[in-house]
Amino acid sequence: MRSEHGAISVFVVVVTVAVVAVAGLVLDGGRLLAARREAQDIAANAARAGAQALDEEQLRAGRTVIDPTAGATAVARYLSQTAATGTSSVSGETVTVRVRMPVRMLLPFTGGRRTVSATQRARAVQGVTTGDV
Repeated sequence: MRSEHGAISVFVVVVTVAVVAVAGLVLDGGRLLAARREAQDIAANAARAGAQALDEEQLRAGRTVIDPTAGATAVARYLSQTAATGTSSVSGETVTVRVRMPVRMLLPFTGGRRTVSATQRARAVQGVTTGDV
């Protein structure tokens, strides 16, 4: 007759490792989702900053056109205050911003580091002022 001492210990070790791995995957997945949302927010806010850099001459002529140099500078200034890096392009009244942001993963077997990216656009429009409401 064989002894079954230690058989439950192997089962507990296997289940514990599986539970820790699943918990780590859930945490890493949550980190990726949060980072993706943050990258989208950063890209949207950077695009808004760039869209506010209007060409004064064109504005006086009644056209809403973004100054490409000032728009790119505004985007770069905004991105320098964040954890993201990115590029921007200005075309007429639209600014497009593409950002990349590194994410440190918790579990070593998930790759260690990942990068999330996002692209957002903002368009400059002329507003209407109605006075005090």
